[in-house]
Amino acid sequence: MFTSARMSMPSARRFTPHSRFNLARTTIQVRGKATAPFRLPDPRNEPNPTYKRGSEERNKLEKALVKLRSQLPVQSNIVYDGVAQKSAESWDQPLPAEHGTVFTNYPLATKEQTKAAIESALKAKREWEETPFVDRAAIFLKAAELVTGPYRYDLIAATMLGQGKNIWQGEIDAAAELADFFRLNCNFAAEILERQPTRGSDGMWSRLDYRPLEGFVYAISPFNFTAIGGNLISGPALMGNVVVWKPSPSNVYASSLVYKILLEAGLPPNVVQFVTGDPETITDVALSHRDFAGLNFIGSSDVFRSLYGKIGEGIAKKSYREFPRVVAETSGKNFHLVHPSADIPSAVSHTIRGSFEYQGQKCSATSRLYLPESRAEEFFSALKAGVEDITMGNPEKDLEVFMGPVIHRRSFDKIKSVIDSCNKDPSVKLIAGGSYDDSVGFYVSPTVYQVDTPDHKLFNEEIFGPVLAVYVYPDSEWTCTLKKVDETGGGFALTGAVFAQDRRAIRQAEDALRYSAGNFYINCKTTAALIGQQSFGGSRSSGTNDKAGSSDTLRRFTSPRLIKEEFMPQYGYKYPSNH
Repeated sequence: MFTSARMSMPSARRFTPHSRFNLARTTIQVRGKATAPFRLPDPRNEPNPTYKRGSEERNKLEKALVKLRSQLPVQSNIVYDGVAQKSAESWDQPLPAEHGTVFTNYPLATKEQTKAAIESALKAKREWEETPFVDRAAIFLKAAELVTGPYRYDLIAATMLGQGKNIWQGEIDAAAELADFFRLNCNFAAEILERQPTRGSDGMWSRLDYRPLEGFVYAISPFNFTAIGGNLISGPALMGNVVVWKPSPSNVYASSLVYKILLEAGLPPNVVQFVTGDPETITDVALSHRDFAGLNFIGSSDVFRSLYGKIGEGIAKKSYREFPRVVAETSGKNFHLVHPSADIPSAVSHTIRGSFEYQGQKCSATSRLYLPESRAEEFFSALKAGVEDITMGNPEKDLEVFMGPVIHRRSFDKIKSVIDSCNKDPSVKLIAGGSYDDSVGFYVSPTVYQVDTPDHKLFNEEIFGPVLAVYVYPDSEWTCTLKKVDETGGGFALTGAVFAQDRRAIRQAEDALRYSAGNFYINCKTTAALIGQQSFGGSRSSGTNDKAGSSDTLRRFTSPRLIKEEFMPQYGYKYPSNH
């Protein structure tokens, strides 16, 4: 967990221009109202209700699902300048579990509207950055209470219908993790503000003023986690930045609820602009603007490479006032490495969870596994039985299913092509699954293949679906297999895990795979990092590794100013050695 909550003293550095005094031609700003030193609430993670049959929380969620279903298609909006904006064009998002039904309709922002949203954010910037940190933090702390209180079941229902999540995945995402981000980002921000110089000479004082970036932050959030959008905007905003937020087209409605909650919690309307529509149109405007100061992105590596390239071109052309900060968490090809000494039943359970929860649509999902020959039969037997026991269906209609649909047609078609190719590949053996059905929704069975080489494309291509590839290695080749784990995986380095009881093997794997994963787990699956407990992020082709769920990411959206003040005058310019 965290250490004790940090004291934050931003009031010593922030002044509001309510009263002015002219002393020796120098204008000194004095705060009209003092903010006392304070202590934030202790860091904590939101507990999860169980949603068992007959429980109060399950009954409330069922009512929220019925209510939301009766309102389909729900409307989503572009919001800037504090007003929902009209647009001539719109897109429909179908229900993943029932693609013949429209879940939401949302407008496509034009280039002119995107420019207007940016300008509205910039107009709000000065007042927001001068808002005392205690007041900014209070907004997000209140938002967390709204998330876990009156909006909890609406958020989960929207995430279940719009993103195809089951109850548990909806709860840990749209309620608990979103609240954790809102609360703990306040603690992380205070931790940064507390970092001050500790050394100095007599007669002087050095202090750090953590300024926001000078322009606006552009946040691009993915479909798979409602909480991520809340994090991508709350971190920069807490540090005094204004944000233009473009949610994924497949997560517009749940994101709009998050935005609504923030406004209700007291966030000034123009601090965050909610801009929906064609990603390319919105992004082209944002990245060509002189005041573009930072990118906060979660999505695919290919998209991020494209964005990074455009930003690089802008830097080369001197298009921006400053060098934009770039923060990204992207793709993964995450591994489970099983040692001969492993607890096989535990490794199997972790693998089923890591590979197939939320249909494998997590950047941290387990998609490649290395298995020792001496334990292969035992592992495959238990894995096959577990996979065959997985329930799949519409999470809204059957609240107890483990798996639901994949997100949309493009995803379904991509996974389908991978399965079709593997089913025809003589070098691949089907262990479980290998089927799909899009007659009603976008359903893909949990699928396991065994390959005859760790260089197979299944070990290097991110599928973002419920497909696991397994390579069986000779026990005597454990050391060589460590090297293969590091060399394969498509150049990604997000998450990975080793399963072993032999401490020597654990140490060997931890050392050999030091750069193979930003989050490395021992006897634990590759998914479900908890905010404040396991900060999250990868390197290589998996992102900038700025560790979401810690203060590291927030620090990227500040531009510190060092202030040195001397209290005694200097007479003479010569050094002691000049005499």
